[in-house]
Amino acid sequence: MSHGYDGYKWLKFDRPGDGVLRITLDRPERLNALDHDGHRELAYIWNVVHQDDAVRAVILRGAGRAFSAGGDFSVVEDLIADHEARVRMFKEARDLVYNIINCSKPIVSAIHGAAVGAGLVAALLADIPVATKGAKIVDGHTKLGVAAGDHAAIIWPLLCGMAKAKYHLMLCEPMTGEMAEQMGLVALAVEDDELETKTLEIADKLAGGAQSAIRFTKYALNNWLRMAGPSFDASLALEMLGFSGAEAKEGLAAYQEKRPAEFPPHSAF
Repeated sequence: MSHGYDGYKWLKFDRPGDGVLRITLDRPERLNALDHDGHRELAYIWNVVHQDDAVRAVILRGAGRAFSAGGDFSVVEDLIADHEARVRMFKEARDLVYNIINCSKPIVSAIHGAAVGAGLVAALLADIPVATKGAKIVDGHTKLGVAAGDHAAIIWPLLCGMAKAKYHLMLCEPMTGEMAEQMGLVALAVEDDELETKTLEIADKLAGGAQSAIRFTKYALNNWLRMAGPSFDASLALEMLGFSGAEAKEGLAAYQEKRPAEFPPHSAF
């Protein structure tokens, strides 16, 4: 493994096939929830991958029982408390999305267990998302009291249509991997014991294919996402704005106290 992959705290790397890099979110005792370090690593690893000539395809997966349980509560607490933390997160969350979109190498995600938050960003922005049929996919932003800003506006309406996107994003309705495949949110849904084999099979095919043709195709198709960039930027800014308000404070408290949230009944918006 080249020096570009040294020093990561929550990402582990191996090469299971010729030209295939596998990235594992490796915090299984916390269901791969991302703290500040983990979020930063996931945002910027794609620049390293983009520059690595030995990589022709990437697999992204989670260790243990889940893909990723989302953001660590310590991150949410900082976003509620500190304006500078919100500004930094706006940049980092924006970079996560655009770095995945602009990474020239095709990315396959292997989704199992819970897929939430920043982990879900990378899972669904992967070029070929593959989920187990029983995976639990949920965007929980509005339940926390903030806008669904970290990736949803740029890709959910394109993948599953505006009506389904609004239903799942505004209500935080979870879905299984099987439901996600039926809606078009993921490319494939497979049995649990098939996930690793299937994602490696896909990555091997990508790594063995015509590299310029595959990368040109990814670049051209991702122009649909680039056109949605202004909507995404606005949604992310509104999410960060929400962390400064009463709804986010109540949403976090409700999560921590394991009770239903009691949000204020009115909004100035």
